[in-house]
Amino acid sequence: MSELPFAATTPVSVSRVGLRARDAEALAGYYRTVVGLQELSRDGETITLGAGGRPLLVIESDKAAKPDDPRSAGLFHTAFLLPARADLGRWIGHAITDKIRIDGASDHIVSEAAYLTDPEGNGIEIYIDRPHESWKWHDGQVEMATARMDVESVIGSVPAGDAGWTGAPENTVVGHVHLRVGDPAQAESWWRKEFGFDTVARYGDKAVFMSSGGYHHHIAGNIWQSPGAERRDPGRSGLSWVEMRSADASASTSREDPWGTVIRTVPGKAG
Repeated sequence: MSELPFAATTPVSVSRVGLRARDAEALAGYYRTVVGLQELSRDGETITLGAGGRPLLVIESDKAAKPDDPRSAGLFHTAFLLPARADLGRWIGHAITDKIRIDGASDHIVSEAAYLTDPEGNGIEIYIDRPHESWKWHDGQVEMATARMDVESVIGSVPAGDAGWTGAPENTVVGHVHLRVGDPAQAESWWRKEFGFDTVARYGDKAVFMSSGGYHHHIAGNIWQSPGAERRDPGRSGLSWVEMRSADASASTSREDPWGTVIRTVPGKAG
């Protein structure tokens, strides 16, 4: 059995993500078939998906919703963190066999990641972390970059004779959520005040990366598509909410960031 990834063992971590869908059934099918999540439950037209019994994604039906606007505040991507490098190798093999369209495959020094987009325009990252003991830090900032993934090496990490991809393995988690915001500095201030997050990296004035407990980032915010974005239109599909787990919380709460993105908090110990 694999260990729970470091990202989920910090004082605060991402618990689940909620998506508002114009076609919830089709979207859930995509996350089952492509990402490998399992359907865990249904409540009316709300579908909960996860891995190893752990809920990770909640898809809420809203047939009247307008399509998401990528220039507005909202979701840049949900990042599903697999427990081991061989798991990513298995997923890439699955993507090749099933001809799944991938937007990119990158080596970020701290992690290796594949990117894709679901049928309703929501970004997805499927990634693994390198051992956190190997990450390089300079004055509280973690060293990250974007280089081409060595795909052959990742696929080569799968043992010979392995059964291959059979779905998202136990201890898959949402490692981080990357948000479209209107101002990274404002996002940084909000997450520091509300969750005590540390800023661990900045990409100029265009993106900020924040975390709890020395992770490379639980939340990121960028203006690559959304500079100056104002409050979100609640009538659009896309991100519905992000749920954070906090060891310091005594009760479940809900609040909105400066762009109207709903951020929930649930109490719980690391892991």
